Amino acid sequence: MFLRGALGGSSGGGGGSGIIKLLVRHFSKKRAENVRKINPKVSPQEASTIAQSLYQVLKQHGPLTVSNTWTHAKEAGVDGLNSKTHLKLMLKWMRGRKMLKLFCHQVGSNKKFLHSTLPEEPSEGESSNSVGVKLETEKRPIKRKKISH
Repeated sequence: MFLRGALGGSSGGGGGSGIIKLLVRHFSKKRAENVRKINPKVSPQEASTIAQSLYQVLKQHGPLTVSNTWTHAKEAGVDGLNSKTHLKLMLKWMRGRKMLKLFCHQVGSNKKFLHSTLPEEPSEGESSNSVGVKLETEKRPIKRKKISH
C-alpha cells in the first residue's frame, strides 16, 4: 500500500514521481574526490619537505597557476619534484591537508584556476582584499589585430 502510493501508484494523492526523480538525481551524481587520501608517490617525510618548499614559492609569488608554479619551482630549485604531473599531485595533496586553496578567476569566457596559500589574519595596515589586488595586476591587455579593408 505505502509503496504503491509513494511511488506513484493509483492510490494516493500524487507527487510520487517527485520521489523517484529525487532518488534518480541523488544516485546519478558523482561523489566528490577525497583529496585527503591522495598518494604523493614519495615518503611522508619527503612529501612534507616538498610541500614546505612549494608553500614558500606560492607564498612568495602569490596566487599561481600550475604552469607558473612549475616554472617558479624549477627556478627555486625545489628538490623531489619529478615532473609537472608530480607537481599537480603534490598540489592536490597539499589542498587535502588544507595548506593551499584553489580558486577560479574568470575574465569573460576564460577561466584561470589559481593556487594560493590560505589567507592569514591581515595586519592593521593590510587590506583584507590583497588577493584581489594581486589578481588585478596580472591582467594583460588584449592585443587585437587590425583588419584592413
